[in-house]
Amino acid sequence: MILSACQPNSSTPIERWQHSAEGAYAADISNNGKFSAVSSIRHGISLWDLEKNARKFSWSQEQNSADNIVLAIDIADDNSYVLTASSQNFVLWNMNSGGSEGYWQVRDSTIRDIALSNNGEHVLIGKSNGTVVHVTIDSGRRLEFLGHQEKVNSVDLLPNGRVALSGGNDFVAYVWDTLSGQVIYRFNHPSRVTKVALDPKSRYAFTADSKKDANIWDLKTGKLVSQLQYTNRQEIFSSVQFSPDGKQLLTGSPSRKVSLWDIKTGERLESWHVTPRDDIRPAGAVVYSVAFRDNTHIITESSSGYAELWQIK
Repeated sequence: MILSACQPNSSTPIERWQHSAEGAYAADISNNGKFSAVSSIRHGISLWDLEKNARKFSWSQEQNSADNIVLAIDIADDNSYVLTASSQNFVLWNMNSGGSEGYWQVRDSTIRDIALSNNGEHVLIGKSNGTVVHVTIDSGRRLEFLGHQEKVNSVDLLPNGRVALSGGNDFVAYVWDTLSGQVIYRFNHPSRVTKVALDPKSRYAFTADSKKDANIWDLKTGKLVSQLQYTNRQEIFSSVQFSPDGKQLLTGSPSRKVSLWDIKTGERLESWHVTPRDDIRPAGAVVYSVAFRDNTHIITESSSGYAELWQIK
């Protein structure tokens, strides 16, 4: 259902669709902006075709469990599978058939973040005990990365599953090889690392901490490309996406803000604010996912339960 179709400005989307009537716990938009998966407060997980604004599948992580709230979602870069996770378990879903490809439980600690490779071949799990687990689904091969000394907050995986990025409360982000577990790069921060992301085309890495540093790194050399330039005392990021042409970065925050950045300079080019729910005071929304629809439009999913389409000036 289209809730609005408006003349765009900095605070008004071109279109808005309701994907969860009472808000969402998590969401992810595919890298090409064509699909989104949403964990809703009342109705489990929904996979949406964003071009048609049609619900493609409805899924349930597990019946009748208080710990079954899906708090993390990742769509594979090739739009083949969706990975969903609660604090204790994760499920792999086939985007073509709608069927579940497997259900796994985690017993020794809780899940903090997840990532998925193409064809659903590899899964990455960041955990509260400081470990990151890389699982090859078909063979069952399991590699534990033990580089972090404290809780892992954010993880990402290249589409081929060979390179991982993880960041944690130990003030460090690591780029590492998933075959050997060997560290490729170590990026130090002055405070806990809250968000990491990899460019699907293997050009860049993004790492941000809880205070002042948000960095873009050259993934080939490990050298700093730029730092995001902002005047606030701190800026926290809840979602990140690199543009297909490698020139821009899109971020979302827990404070409704969506920003477009120049990768080379770190300059903020434009910003928007997603729509909060009318019945929530103070008005707020976490931007769960951001994506480039094309060269002139972006799309967002937020905790308010809305998908919104915005125009780039």
